[in-house]
Amino acid sequence: MVCRQGTPVIGMALATAIVFATPLAPIGTAGTVLGIRGTQFTLQNRPAFLLGISYYGGLGASDDTLRRDLDALRGRGFNWLRVWATWSFRGADVSAVDAYGKPRQPYLDRLVKLVGQCDRRGLIVDITLTRKRGATSGGLRDIASHEQAVRTIVGALRSYRNWYLDLANERDVADDRFVPIHEIRQLRQLARKMFPELLVTASFGGHDLDDNYVRQALLEADLDFVAPHRPRHAGSPAQTEKETRSCLDAMRRVGRMAPIHYQEPFRRGYGDWQPLTQDFLTDLQGAVLGGAAGWCLHNGSTRGAADERPWRSFDLREQDLFSQLDGEELAVVNRAAETVRAAQQRTRGSG
Repeated sequence: MVCRQGTPVIGMALATAIVFATPLAPIGTAGTVLGIRGTQFTLQNRPAFLLGISYYGGLGASDDTLRRDLDALRGRGFNWLRVWATWSFRGADVSAVDAYGKPRQPYLDRLVKLVGQCDRRGLIVDITLTRKRGATSGGLRDIASHEQAVRTIVGALRSYRNWYLDLANERDVADDRFVPIHEIRQLRQLARKMFPELLVTASFGGHDLDDNYVRQALLEADLDFVAPHRPRHAGSPAQTEKETRSCLDAMRRVGRMAPIHYQEPFRRGYGDWQPLTQDFLTDLQGAVLGGAAGWCLHNGSTRGAADERPWRSFDLREQDLFSQLDGEELAVVNRAAETVRAAQQRTRGSG
């Protein structure tokens, strides 16, 4: 079963709510299957809103830490997490691939194990790559390294259907992260050739998406969904519903519908604005009411604090994630699933 079901606007009703030496894993049909139907994600071929959390340094977590965090997330109604395959923080490199895209152990094996643990719990894994020109760690140097990284990651994980690939974090930011759209398409074609069922995106950094960005993502690069990282300021949560609808309108104009996935919203510890519980829940509610397909409780280190602690998802070698979240974030974790359910009931009632 191929779960990628693009939804062109014309003629259809609008859908609602080189190969490295390591042997390739066989293409399998493991228990948890992620797919797309119109503007929604599906789990086991049923529509599902992806409610997730940042887990960037997850490949540095011990087995006990991973078990505790995954069980805690699942128990609170979360169904996905975001892990970077190219992650280095304060000199601790837990990347699954090196700067040339080749396997880096033991972290590639840890990635396979993490995806397997999530598969058994019905959890989806976002695996993110990032470009970092001239990198020696925590990023990919160039297009050749990027292609090799896709081969490495896809080759290791083809037995699983509970993950998707973010080819390039914030690919349009004009610094070392920048990846031109023709290279994104090249990488997307490589991934599809290796694993046709794999869902693939490439995230945008710090802005909402107009017609041009939507056209680049869905038509020029042929990505499966869009992942905009919205602006981070105090007014942002109240704008999410409107901006989500605007993005869907842009899709209608360019002629292809797809899910909108908010994989990296604002967070605490980032800047002068310290969002509170209600800010996160307002943002989440707006995402659901506007027609988005997923949302993330983003978290990370504390800029300006001694040693940047708490590190939260940025470093999980010493403490599990839940031990590092503060009271505002824990309140979001405990209320997020109910916020999604209530917003979904509102959308059904208004429909």
